[in-house]
Amino acid sequence: MVHDNAAYHRAPEVREWLGCHGHRFHLCPLPKYSPEFNAVEPLWHYVRLQATHNRYYATEGEFVRSLDGTLHSMARSPQQIQGYLSPFL
Repeated sequence: MVHDNAAYHRAPEVREWLGCHGHRFHLCPLPKYSPEFNAVEPLWHYVRLQATHNRYYATEGEFVRSLDGTLHSMARSPQQIQGYLSPFL
């Protein structure tokens, strides 16, 4: 399992869980501050541009609907984000 070095990956609860279940897989942490190695970063960039960048949402519901719409669009048409993932293939 590849993961970034977010603080929550080192949280006590995660360490405890890994102590019980970590033998089932190989853990591969990415170097700190290396978004260029993390395939999800370009996807989050796309989502932010499509759903949240430079926008104001009066309610949490509006915000969630915008994110949900963008994520559903990506799921229906994965070819629209292929270019973002090509460096990782």
